[in-house]
Amino acid sequence: MLKVGDSLNGDRIKQLRQKKRMSISEVAEKAGVAKSYLSSIERNIQTNPSIQFIEKISQVLGVSAIDIIEGHEITDEVELDQDWVELMKEAISSGITKEQFKEYVEFHKWRQKE
Repeated sequence: MLKVGDSLNGDRIKQLRQKKRMSISEVAEKAGVAKSYLSSIERNIQTNPSIQFIEKISQVLGVSAIDIIEGHEITDEVELDQDWVELMKEAISSGITKEQFKEYVEFHKWRQKE
């Protein structure tokens, strides 16, 4: 978590923005922040943005503020080992539909929260 005296590496925000294929102008407009300020953050000229700024940017980029602050690795890709591949093939061949599988995943997420 950012504390007094800590700084944020703006490269992280820039990487996330580029991964989303968004321009600085687009992110700034959607987040309701100044383009020049966002640019100065990305270039590490400004290194101590407010939590409100980080929250606005994180919402536009589709990540949590904590992910930006702590620099968590964000990836949409999941590597499947051979066991997962075989399990998915077996599920498909047994007639499980994508919708049924999605329902199971949602149920499992709900059960973990309870």
